[in-house]
Amino acid sequence: MINDPKIWLIAFIGGILPSIFWLWFWLKEDRRNPEPKTLLTIIFFMGMLTVLLVLPIQKIIQSFSFPYEWELIAWAGTEEIMKLLMILLVISGTNQVDEPTDWPIYLITLALGFAALENTLFLLKPLEVGDTVVGLLTGHLRFLGATLLHTISSGIIGISMGLSFFMSSFKKKLYVLIGIIFAVSLHSTFNFFIIKNGGSDFLKVFAFLWVGAVIVMLVFEKLRRMNLSINKI
Repeated sequence: MINDPKIWLIAFIGGILPSIFWLWFWLKEDRRNPEPKTLLTIIFFMGMLTVLLVLPIQKIIQSFSFPYEWELIAWAGTEEIMKLLMILLVISGTNQVDEPTDWPIYLITLALGFAALENTLFLLKPLEVGDTVVGLLTGHLRFLGATLLHTISSGIIGISMGLSFFMSSFKKKLYVLIGIIFAVSLHSTFNFFIIKNGGSDFLKVFAFLWVGAVIVMLVFEKLRRMNLSINKI
């Protein structure tokens, strides 16, 4: 257990900055009808809480000694499903989902809170042993890769929910299932290539992530046009 508050502070700042950057980017995309800042703040910190809920579940999964590939899929599935459940818990009983873009914005916000604490935990070890260079490099790679990964994977689920905004209950559930499958596939594939090759193929995987990011942004534009159709009613 690390007891030095300075290390925790540095790790937290290094962990949260990438998430703040991506959060600023996505909220800028939603500037026409922004969501309540208080609610977004709550969701962001609930994302951090989700990390603490996911870690013991992943340890239980690890104890079953599944084949390596299946373990990565189970870990990714746990993270994506828990992030979705947390959003449903926060939003349940409110009237804050009134546009197709609301789902991806909320899910991305929570995912970035998740990434912020996850980044912090990754930075603690190199900072504890005084390896600032490794810490900075770790933070840099988390900024480029893992934070973007969480943004895209949760964005995919949110977009699937947004696309089914006007559909029947059955189709909404089907779209959510499809979104989860795509998100878990992307997440586990990223983890597999990063861990298998020790990050040597990082640039290739990063390029693949950016293709996914571009697709998410393009579909998000479609959801914004769907928003306009609601506002005209």
